[in-house]
Amino acid sequence: MKVTHTSGKRKRAIARATITEGKGIIRVNSRHLDTIEPKLAKMKITEPLVLAEEVAKKINADIVVKGGGAMAQADAVRLALARGLVAFTGSKTLKKEFLNYDRHLLVADVRRNEPHKPNDSKPRAKRQKSYR
Repeated sequence: MKVTHTSGKRKRAIARATITEGKGIIRVNSRHLDTIEPKLAKMKITEPLVLAEEVAKKINADIVVKGGGAMAQADAVRLALARGLVAFTGSKTLKKEFLNYDRHLLVADVRRNEPHKPNDSKPRAKRQKSYR
């Protein structure tokens, strides 16, 4: 039986996906894909499945995601799932289709928040100066 392990990151969220041969069952943190809230997060996760419809019907995916907020987790799951589909099939046409649709399906968004500077209120804001 063929098994593929992939991962995806977005901000502080890290998702690990295990792709196996199966009947198209997708589980995120042991919950079925249909039960995921908010709806926008569910829509983001299903994007790679819609693009690779034929492959998606023949695989099962178990995804574990930790850290970050709801949307960051959705983006991490989406990335791990898309990478898993490409790795599982080994298809260059599927990879090209994902890249043409949205580059962030296969390439992680490496932006992180800027750390606070010492003795300052925010990362970019300067202290107010007073002459009195």
